[in-house]
Amino acid sequence: MKKKDRKIFVLDTSVILYDHSAIECFQEHDVAIPIQVLEELDTFKKGNDSVNYQAREFIRHLDGLAKGDLLTEWTPLNGATKGQFKVVAKHDLNGVDATKVFQDGKADHQILNAALTLQRQNKDRKVVLVTKDVALRLKAKSLNINSEDYLTGKVQDLRDAMYSGRTVKEDVPENLIDKLFEQGHMPVEDLGLAKPTGNHFFILKHKKKSILSKYDPRTGLVHRVEKHNIFGISPKNAEQTLAMSALMDPEIKLVTLQGAAGTGKTLLALACALELRRDYRQIYVTRPVVPLSNKDIGYLPGDIQSKLDPYMQPLWDNLKLIKGQFEKHDSTPKRIDEMLENEKIAIAPLAYIRGRSLSNIFFIVDEAQNLTPLEVKTVISRAGENTKIVFTGDIHQIDTPYLDSESNGLSYLIDKAKGDPLFAHITLEKGERSALANLANELL
Repeated sequence: MKKKDRKIFVLDTSVILYDHSAIECFQEHDVAIPIQVLEELDTFKKGNDSVNYQAREFIRHLDGLAKGDLLTEWTPLNGATKGQFKVVAKHDLNGVDATKVFQDGKADHQILNAALTLQRQNKDRKVVLVTKDVALRLKAKSLNINSEDYLTGKVQDLRDAMYSGRTVKEDVPENLIDKLFEQGHMPVEDLGLAKPTGNHFFILKHKKKSILSKYDPRTGLVHRVEKHNIFGISPKNAEQTLAMSALMDPEIKLVTLQGAAGTGKTLLALACALELRRDYRQIYVTRPVVPLSNKDIGYLPGDIQSKLDPYMQPLWDNLKLIKGQFEKHDSTPKRIDEMLENEKIAIAPLAYIRGRSLSNIFFIVDEAQNLTPLEVKTVISRAGENTKIVFTGDIHQIDTPYLDSESNGLSYLIDKAKGDPLFAHITLEKGERSALANLANELL
């Protein structure tokens, strides 16, 4: 490729904190790092969160690439098909100055000036600012700087191709539905269905008659899925029934449940975990702590448990709902309290799993849409023998900066794991919390 056809990509801090190997992902094109990015990464290098790990790894990687060379000069990246990289330390401006346009010398505007400098110095080449910060992309475009989101790790065409985990098949011959109901299972070919590559659910219909079923990739059979009351919780629609089937299947080790608020994701996962409590050493329920209004938990009063309780409250609410399904004379609620006291059930923030062994555990990760793909990978890679991991969340309700419905860890996991025999997914669409909650989801 001729030099003039090679683009120059300028990476923002948000890209590095999302993927420390981003500098290697632009094929034969050149990559520039504004020195303000290194300064911002320096403030992130200490800590145990995912962003701290990303910052440290990138700094080490850049140091290894430099090998004693000056970073302000174009230096080849590793690999014959890769371009070059450099750090933009000085600005060469003649006209537009982002710090003056926006009347602020903060790092974002210095990064814009780095892109403007490269534009001025490379008039025959296309310069593109890559950032996961939407506001910074808009500022760049207002200064005639090409700007894009970082697409590596994003699920493409989400609205059209998001995997739902189930297929509704209309006009299935009535005799086949009757046969499946009587026998309990049939070869997928006998039902005239396309053979899935992994665990997949079917809703087979003939006029007003229908049957729920699941394809098992290990046997090639489609099994009838029955509705069961599990630990006091009965499924209220077809999707919930299918979700419970995946959660209760011992051969499925990884489950994702995606759906809007009130569809029952966390409640179903908790109920099934409690039903299977004798099969696992511990039930561990967690969720990422995403501070509101950019306030760290240190702003909250009290000890560490008091600080974390507001974030864990939705999990306690679901557990309380399950306990409320039993009569007063039933000893089950008391047994649940004993399990909590003995830490057979543990509810804690996701950060608390560091250093833990995830063997023989039913592990539920709530609000997984607020995790990055790397964080999801980190959780799954800690799984030991006889561990089942369930991720629940709503990919359209994200509270973490620089993640969206296409780049969050839950979407990434669903897209990458579909078809694997250890994995099953169900998208829950019908809200069952209340008519009022459904009104909010549908109209507001």
